[in-house]
Amino acid sequence: MNTLEYNTPCKVRQCSQCQVDTEFYCNTCRHEFCLECKEKHVIDLETKHHDVVIYREKYEYITKEETCMRHEDKIYKMFCKSCDMLICFQCKEHIKHVMLDFRTAYITNRQKDREIVHNIRSETLYNNCCVLAEIRSDIQKCHTKISNNQPKMLIKAQKLRNLIDAVICDVKIRCKKLIQSLQQQRRKINIHLASIETFEHRYEHLASKSLKFLIFLKRTRAHMLKNTFNLTQYTLVCLNEVSNTEDVTDFLGTVLGEILVYHFCCVTPDQAWISDGRNLILINTEVDKLHHLTDVINEWGQHTVNLTGDLIFIDRGGNIIKLSKDNRTNSTLIKKTERWVPQCIYYSRLNGDLLVGMYYYSTSIIVRYNDKRQPKQIIKHDNTGQKLFSDPIYITENRNGDVIVSDFLIHALVVIESGGRHRFFYTGPPSGSRLDPRGISADALSHILVCGVYTNTIHMLDWDGYFLSGILTGPQGTDGPMGLSYDDKTHFLWVGLHYE
Repeated sequence: MNTLEYNTPCKVRQCSQCQVDTEFYCNTCRHEFCLECKEKHVIDLETKHHDVVIYREKYEYITKEETCMRHEDKIYKMFCKSCDMLICFQCKEHIKHVMLDFRTAYITNRQKDREIVHNIRSETLYNNCCVLAEIRSDIQKCHTKISNNQPKMLIKAQKLRNLIDAVICDVKIRCKKLIQSLQQQRRKINIHLASIETFEHRYEHLASKSLKFLIFLKRTRAHMLKNTFNLTQYTLVCLNEVSNTEDVTDFLGTVLGEILVYHFCCVTPDQAWISDGRNLILINTEVDKLHHLTDVINEWGQHTVNLTGDLIFIDRGGNIIKLSKDNRTNSTLIKKTERWVPQCIYYSRLNGDLLVGMYYYSTSIIVRYNDKRQPKQIIKHDNTGQKLFSDPIYITENRNGDVIVSDFLIHALVVIESGGRHRFFYTGPPSGSRLDPRGISADALSHILVCGVYTNTIHMLDWDGYFLSGILTGPQGTDGPMGLSYDDKTHFLWVGLHYE
């Protein structure tokens, strides 16, 4: 072997700008460049449009042998234009496709990508270098500003931390004071509740003695009970605490007569409007007729009296009329509608509303009118959608705001709270006797009083509908109690008796 063949020096081309090996070639200026000089060449303003390629592309070098991916023993020979891929002669599925020589395809695709490569080299890389230089400058400025402002930021952060600590401390102090204040209020409330319980205990203890005192007052006013009409006056304060029926009998002063009394409405402690079925009569305690209205339908609770003493009643036409206290001026408060017929009314002493029981065939409702006599509330169904009323004939309001209705057809009291929610029905005492309710009223302790016309008894209930006692039972001289009116000024109850 010739040793000279191994000692022959190999010429390695070097960069035209430095002594580093050549990697790139510029077809425009025909210079050879290393990687670093090539990057400078393509971003220089004067040479950025030059065509710089890999050095081997100077000779249009293409790898001559490259095996097929599907047929490892075959070499790529053609380019399938339809599938955009190199193939060998054994790739028969491309026979009907458009075929090109792979060298021609290489040159064609390279020409397509040349403009993109040129833009990347001449524009994108250059712009990136400029932007990168600006970013480096901004980063340096940011570092400088942050370094300069860091002490100020630390001072402000410390101030904010101190402020938060102060607020937290203040909130804790305020909460502690609030808790102490609430504890003091709770102690005061407990003391107040204890005093109320003590007062209640004393009141209950003395309640049983109130009847004898009221009997004494009644006897001093014996001249008020004259015998003409079937009128009865008595006081109801804590009668549910009384067990001595002789005291009750002695306390009641029943005077018999021949007039049918359906309904009472007190005007003053000495005057009341009564109805006998067709007339409204204003009487005093001397049983003198002071005024009367004829040809009015007034069998049930169809008249009431407001706080100023004006009479409010239902006329024959179904209109609600107001008669002034001097009995001279009439005015129409509510005109009858084409459908609903008013059947009973009550003036609320709690808020001035007017409660009206109305019916239309088999349907009945309670309508609450405000002081301007505009509908404010309509009560018709209970909580389940069932109708509450069939034939309301008397209506009143308890001191807790409950609306109490005496229903003729279902023989029961219907009690509804002020908001319209049904509370309970009362159909009679635990003994099971039939109620047949008529006149209703409520005393100063919110006891409910209702006339049982066929049992000749006035039933006393608490405001939750529990039976407490029977008052004025048959043997005590009452026969068909029909109308009730409680005078909240003197605490006397006017009782109207019904004689056939």
